[in-house]
Amino acid sequence: MMSNMVGKPTRPAFSKVSVKSQTVIPREVRDRLGIRPGDTLRYVMTEEGVLLEKSVDQEGDDPFATFTEWAGDADEKAYADL
Repeated sequence: MMSNMVGKPTRPAFSKVSVKSQTVIPREVRDRLGIRPGDTLRYVMTEEGVLLEKSVDQEGDDPFATFTEWAGDADEKAYADL
């Protein structure tokens, strides 16, 4: 059984992974973490498993974050070695 941040037992939440490796984050998890469309998630590998966290918006740290037209797969491949 999972536990929340204050140590009280909660029921587990489940979702399936699609053939494109996508999944829907269950509503109770989205509500608990305050996740909204466009938010960034962070996956932290631990000895016990994987911790999912809502990431702090770091758009200000990336000077190219506002250039969404450069965010495609072709650009990722073309500039991967930079």
